[in-house]
Amino acid sequence: MRTLSGIAALVCFVSFALSAQPRRPAEPPVKKAKITFVELGSVNCIPCKKMQPVMKAIEQKYGAAVEVIFYDVWTEAQKPFAKKYGVRLIPTQVFLDEHGKEFFRHEGFFPEEDIHKIFRQRGVVPTRTGG
Repeated sequence: MRTLSGIAALVCFVSFALSAQPRRPAEPPVKKAKITFVELGSVNCIPCKKMQPVMKAIEQKYGAAVEVIFYDVWTEAQKPFAKKYGVRLIPTQVFLDEHGKEFFRHEGFFPEEDIHKIFRQRGVVPTRTGG
């Protein structure tokens, strides 16, 4: 009987000691982008240069809902991305869902309003206006 009450006392002590430990606040969940917009182009091609303000506007208007990634595929370091994404000409825009699966692709200059239409079809709307 003494052993049983000793074990019960030990369990109570451990339980109390653990509950008295300072607890770290829960980590906020990392918000993953609903869409990843991959722009494959170059800073030296004319249509690609026209995509720069479009990408910036998308980043500003959609915030964390859309991740915009630019690869300058004319550089040695980023040339492999042209092969990875099967680029035939630049600029090429590849849109990936939250699981990294391609759901849309466009070649050439892509006006901002047309990109908004693609996003709306996926249920993604701007979080901010203007830009």
